[in-house]
Amino acid sequence: MQKRKNIVITGATKGIGFSLAVVFSEPNTRLLLCARNKDELGLASSALTNAEQDVEVHSFCGDLSDKPTAIEFAAWCNEYGATDILINNVGTFIPGDVSTEADGSVEKMMDTNFYSAYHLTRALLPKMIEAGSGHIFNICSVAALKAYNGGGSYSISKFAMDGFSQNLRSELQDKNIKVTAVFPGAVMTNSWKDFDNSNQRIMEPEDVAIMVKASTLLSAQSTVEEIVMRPQLGDLP
Repeated sequence: MQKRKNIVITGATKGIGFSLAVVFSEPNTRLLLCARNKDELGLASSALTNAEQDVEVHSFCGDLSDKPTAIEFAAWCNEYGATDILINNVGTFIPGDVSTEADGSVEKMMDTNFYSAYHLTRALLPKMIEAGSGHIFNICSVAALKAYNGGGSYSISKFAMDGFSQNLRSELQDKNIKVTAVFPGAVMTNSWKDFDNSNQRIMEPEDVAIMVKASTLLSAQSTVEEIVMRPQLGDLP
């Protein structure tokens, strides 16, 4: 009997995270989802569960910016066996400049955008290494490629995610575990909830999800190390 594929997605109830869950909802998959809002998590899980398509959905409610919770979530995931695909997507955005942003901004965004992925990945890796397979996606941002006004500690946290991805790639390439850093530009998520996208100026969450999924379809000897995506008309001024 074919092993059910375990797909771990954080920040899975909306935006890019939910779109990722949708594109990975296919026969013989087990979606292991995490988010902070219990009600939103329940709605997302109900929408994704599909017995006809043999899609199994399990959800864990928790704030992964808290290290013990991230480790607890990893232990819960490990009960289902080794993770086949891990997508570190959870994140938050607080606009501001380093010199003037509110005190505590850097800690909040590092805890949510970087340390959540760091602690979760470390706790899942032993079983992945033992299985000798897996694919890790870290959702970074074009803010990790070039600083910009108003990016502040958000940009710093995403630079950290890029460095994390590069180190994982170097460490895991001989263990048959792939690592892909994803750098989206402006995407119609909560960070842009007040933006009028009626003229389709910025990307949709599904665009990012489709590219991530496509990267999992390559032969075992091929890896997409980076995915950089921007709106067709470029970054917003």
